[in-house]
Amino acid sequence: MGTEPFVTLRAAQYADDPQRFNHNIVQSNGIRVHYVEEGKGPLVILLHGFPYLWYMWRWQICALAAAGYRVVAPDIRGFGQSDCPSDVQEYEMLQSVGDLVGLMRVLGESEAVVIGHDLGAWVAYAAAQTRPDLFRALVMLNTPVGPREDCKPSDSWEKLHADTGKRLYHQYFQDPEVACELNEDICKSLRSIYYSISGSAGEHERWRLLLADGETLLDTMADPKDLPDWLPREALEYYMNEYSRNGFTGPLNHYRARDRNWKQGSFLSGLKVQQPSMFIGGVADPALQFIMPLYEKLESHLPNLRKKILLDGVGHSAAEEQPERVSALLLEFLATLEGKS
Repeated sequence: MGTEPFVTLRAAQYADDPQRFNHNIVQSNGIRVHYVEEGKGPLVILLHGFPYLWYMWRWQICALAAAGYRVVAPDIRGFGQSDCPSDVQEYEMLQSVGDLVGLMRVLGESEAVVIGHDLGAWVAYAAAQTRPDLFRALVMLNTPVGPREDCKPSDSWEKLHADTGKRLYHQYFQDPEVACELNEDICKSLRSIYYSISGSAGEHERWRLLLADGETLLDTMADPKDLPDWLPREALEYYMNEYSRNGFTGPLNHYRARDRNWKQGSFLSGLKVQQPSMFIGGVADPALQFIMPLYEKLESHLPNLRKKILLDGVGHSAAEEQPERVSALLLEFLATLEGKS
């Protein structure tokens, strides 16, 4: 458990220290789920992306708790201190949604605002889509999730490979050996990923989402000489220590379940998320060229979209790169839900 709860914004100066947060582990949906909790009030659930942890939200946890919200940030199954099942089918999207439903039951809560980044945005979107009775609003960061595709994800990847001679990273992640590549030097892997997908990376250092045949994931990234200011060494060390528990196999299994999710989601075709929603992205996100078509038509499947915004100078980790700006946007959105603005 943390030494004391955050109750004021002044406490945010301690956010880089993970031990100052309140940590808990509970049984949910048949697995152990680790989460951090701060504050009292309406429930807000923060879901991290790949390759992150609850810790990516450390600044937002402080800000939202101080503003009068009960903030819960779990490690998604396969990550950090949550259980890491060995079977790929355990990483189907409905399992991750079930983890949230079970967690809310343990917390004694009947509704929540769900906020997700990257992989967490996929889980948040699925939760809002399938359980609108529980999840009253949706926010996605950096990854705008769209309607169910017309064909299997793997078929789309194969077509892209045939057309360009290169593989999208999602296709590359289907190989179980990718985890071995990243596990070889976990610190270097995380350091390279965090830097290369951020707005701090130079033009020729930015991550390339398409891999030529024979390239590895790390070949598409730069290993920085110095860490950017928004990623202090103690933060990188916490990420590294947590990923040293189970490595990258569990996190990558979420990507290896993509086709399974598509097949199971046929009943969701055409179903729009009616709850209030918001999207926050970054102008310097290396994935921007791929996500812009979805960004431009978010209103088509999010009819109650309150705001969508791309932040200048921000890459694929908005919550860490510009924490104050992201926290302010989240608080502004939450205030509209409570009728405060």
